[in-house]
Parts: sequence; structure tokens; C-alpha cells
Amino acid sequence: YGNWDSSLKHLINFAGEKITFREIDTGFCERFKEYLTSKAKTSSGKNLSSSSVSSYFSKFRACLKKAVKEKVILSNPCDEVSTPRAVENKREYLTMDELKALVKTECRYEVLKRAFLFSCLTGLRWSDIQKLQWSEVQQSNDEWRIVFHQKKTKGLQYLDISDQARSYLGEPGKANERVFTGLNYSSYMNVALQQWMLRAGITKSITFHCARHSFAVLQLTLGTEIYTLSKLLGHSELRDR
Repeated sequence: YGNWDSSLKHLINFAGEKITFREIDTGFCERFKEYLTSKAKTSSGKNLSSSSVSSYFSKFRACLKKAVKEKVILSNPCDEVSTPRAVENKREYLTMDELKALVKTECRYEVLKRAFLFSCLTGLRWSDIQKLQWSEVQQSNDEWRIVFHQKKTKGLQYLDISDQARSYLGEPGKANERVFTGLNYSSYMNVALQQWMLRAGITKSITFHCARHSFAVLQLTLGTEIYTLSKLLGHSELRDR
């Protein structure tokens, strides 16, 4: 939702709120692409990252594609305009010692700390952790498993989790209740995450997605085969990320 909302805000900043489909031609698409690339700013006044530019323009293109499908317009003026490519950035991850430091360090939002550490131990994406419900947490004898549909791929995944990972879920709630109640994507949560890192003596630029990277690196370090790791991460193919 956040990406779609940001895409709309940048489109309004570029063209205003009153614009018709008749005005959107290939030239308009090229100019909007240039605006995102060189003029658009984040809420903190910085230029957009290449991944944000690519994401926002892709959503603009998708809307035009849907307009064609619904016969609002005859053709997509974006067809002749390439989508800006996202530049691959360095992928940060946390070491075992850094994770141990985080466990001992207080975080402003307790639910954020539990969710982040749970991701480090399971490799789950933010989107799947944020929507996880108690009905998807199962116990068989002394073993724990979560069974859920991935938000990104829609695929059904069975993931056995350790007792340590289970401890970060907290006390069970009703079947239809979220496990990590209060976990939301916001600037407050992002700031709190960085402050938590700094208090633990970690100066890396860490996002929530870095927890997933940390899980992958730790698994490889422990000798997990790449195919097994791919399945643990919920990838349908080895080339998926």
C-alpha cells in the first residue's frame, strides 16, 4: 500500500490532481520518468533511490495497462517507455555476535524487536510476519510449525521453527488475531529500528529486510545447502530472491 500511495503522491506533484487520460501520451510518460529520476524527493528531502524510481514508475505503468484492459483507453502510452532499472545495492546482514547484542538491547517497540529477531531466525519477509495469525501457528508434540500463504508469491509454505523462534511469538491469542499486534510499517518504526541498532553498537544501515539476509548468511555459514536454503526462504526457483 505504501508504494502505491507514494506513487500517487509523486504523480500528483508532477502533474497536479486534474489530469485526463487524453493528456497522458508517450511524452508525458517520459517526462514523469525523468521527474522521478532527477527531481522527485523523499519526505526527508533526498533524491529517490533507483529501486523506488523503478517501483513507482512500474505502478504508473500498471495503472495504464489496467485502463487498456478495462477499455478506458485503446493503448498503453507507456509501452514505448522503458522502466528505470534498479541498481543493486550492498546487502547488509548481521553477524551472530551482533544478533546476540540486539537480544540484550532494549528497543522502543517491543513488538518490533520480537518480529525482527523472529525474521532473523526464520527468514520470513516483513509482509508475511506482519499478517501472521495464530491460526497459522501449529504445535505437534514438542515441535512448532507455521503454515501460511506467502503474500508475495501466494504459495503455501510449511515452515518448522525452533523453540527460540517460537518464544518471540509471545502468548497465544485468538485464531484470527495477528501474532505481532501493533507491528506496522511507519517512519516511527523505521527510526526505532535504527536507534535500536545504534544502542547495540551496530552502525550498519539496517532495514527490516536485512533480517532475512542475516538468516540466509547464517544458514550458509552453518553449512545449509543452497537448495535447502532456497526452500526455507520460500523461493519457487533458485534464482528468486
